[in-house]
Amino acid sequence: MNNTEIEAVHNLSASKRYEYFIKKVADFGEVWRLYDDGWAISEEVNGNPLMPFWPKKEFANLCAVDEWKNYKAEQIELEDFMQKWLPGLKSEGIQPSIFWNNVDSAVLDIDTLILDLEDEIKKY
Repeated sequence: MNNTEIEAVHNLSASKRYEYFIKKVADFGEVWRLYDDGWAISEEVNGNPLMPFWPKKEFANLCAVDEWKNYKAEQIELEDFMQKWLPGLKSEGIQPSIFWNNVDSAVLDIDTLILDLEDEIKKY
């Protein structure tokens, strides 16, 4: 990816970044998160925990700033993400924060995320 493409996608609305996430994750079979002695976690205004995920390493790295400045992007295989990570987050009451861009992200129900990924994967 070149810098122009990264910047253009990074600046899309949260809903458009979510669509991009679904397509790229299904296409490449991987999801990215940030890690440094624990996973990057944020929270909603009401205090509910959120775990951010990105479609590409480059986008995760753009968010490794401020309290996450020492965090490094790490990959999750899509199958593990769907079969282990998402059910685990659901049982812990943590919602996925899809494609945070240091401003906002798409926050949605885990079951909806799984269905959207399954629908996209069927196209391949």
